[in-house]
Amino acid sequence: MTVYIDPPTWPGHGRMWSHLVSDVSYEELHAFAASIGCPPKAFERDHYDVPEQRYEDAVAAGAVEIGSKELVRRLTAAGLRRPKGRPA
Repeated sequence: MTVYIDPPTWPGHGRMWSHLVSDVSYEELHAFAASIGCPPKAFERDHYDVPEQRYEDAVAAGAVEIGSKELVRRLTAAGLRRPKGRPA
């Protein structure tokens, strides 16, 4: 199982956020997210939004830290990227 997380550099709702993705399957991603307490509503198209306060928890649970560009590259290469405006 390999799940990736980028640094919490995305602003929103008065916080900074990370993105949590899998390059294997959405099932793997959902299972990992549930194991660290991410609510289902945090899932957006192809990733989970993780607040910076939970970043270290995700890493401690096994999420691999990578940069945002590399995260998108791996997600796209796996065929799991779902950009806004494109059907699921």
